[in-house]
Amino acid sequence: MTMTTRFEASYPSLILLVALVALLSLLPMRGQNSAYEFNDAHFHLTNYVQEGPDISEFVKIMGTKVGRVALFGIPLQQQWSYRISGENAPRYYLDTDAKLYYYSFVDAVIAEQYKSLPQTDQERFDPMITGFNPTDMYAVDHIRRVLKTYPGVFTGVGEFSIHKEFVASKIVGDVASLTDPALDRILDFAGESGLVVILHNDIDVPFPKPAHDAAYAKELESLFRRHANTTIIWAHIGLGRIVKPSSDQRAFVEKILSDPTLTNVYCDVSWDETAKYLVGQPNGFQAARELATRFPDRFIFGTDEVAPSNAESYMKVYEQYKPLLEALPPAVREKLLKSNYERVFGNGRRRVRVWEAENLRNDRKTE
Repeated sequence: MTMTTRFEASYPSLILLVALVALLSLLPMRGQNSAYEFNDAHFHLTNYVQEGPDISEFVKIMGTKVGRVALFGIPLQQQWSYRISGENAPRYYLDTDAKLYYYSFVDAVIAEQYKSLPQTDQERFDPMITGFNPTDMYAVDHIRRVLKTYPGVFTGVGEFSIHKEFVASKIVGDVASLTDPALDRILDFAGESGLVVILHNDIDVPFPKPAHDAAYAKELESLFRRHANTTIIWAHIGLGRIVKPSSDQRAFVEKILSDPTLTNVYCDVSWDETAKYLVGQPNGFQAARELATRFPDRFIFGTDEVAPSNAESYMKVYEQYKPLLEALPPAVREKLLKSNYERVFGNGRRRVRVWEAENLRNDRKTE
């Protein structure tokens, strides 16, 4: 029996699997306590030197407080250059001037970790593909290859970065751009296959001059419009370690979320570096509360924690955002913390499984 014949023989079971996934997605997730406090739309299991907890340990860290998690590593590896730091091994991108490079094996690591779990625990995770270079026209081939190698595993792509303070300038090779056709190819494929996209792009450059328009607003809006059929989660609402909220940033968020043709765009509320603005500063707090209340279906909570070793470190960001969360109307808070995740990632998971069933079958027929 040839490989193609074996695959065709098993195709009915693939269709049955897709139907089962679709049915289960309409029911409460097994292994997910109904009293959980939040879903996490932004979590890195591995860090910038590709280390992190075993996923079985992370399940224990989640406990009964966390329902589902969008699971990914860091797509970049920090180089340890002896010339620069000698015996001092860097563990974070700010520890050294050495370069960062794309680390494609991270996708296999995440897939194998996920597959090591029992089914009930697998249902609590939505693994994401990150190990590609967004300046490479072949990036789509990597994403398709990952889906083919690990069918039934991945729900989306990201978090990956285009413009990111301190990071973009350290990456080996071409500089990523919102206008790069390679990025368009990635988002086109995500729209076709149903993959949810988590995109990091700062709204502005660090330390902008007075009366300076947000540097990337026009390019971001154009990107969102070119890919209106792709589900895009804009990480951190475009904020960063030193990229602060501004009137331009708020106006841009309002414009995007008010546009009935851009209902595919969501914003994640995540990261401790963003919390210092959205919780710690009155103008940021007020803007976040008002926008989340006006657009309750478009904000999704995430921790953006990286390789936590215990529950205290993992829950730190959630605790930081408590003042903002408690200031929201209960129905808005519930959407931000729970149901928006379940809708966006549940729909993404269903669409990807359907795409895999049809397109992976066709791929095998051509081998």
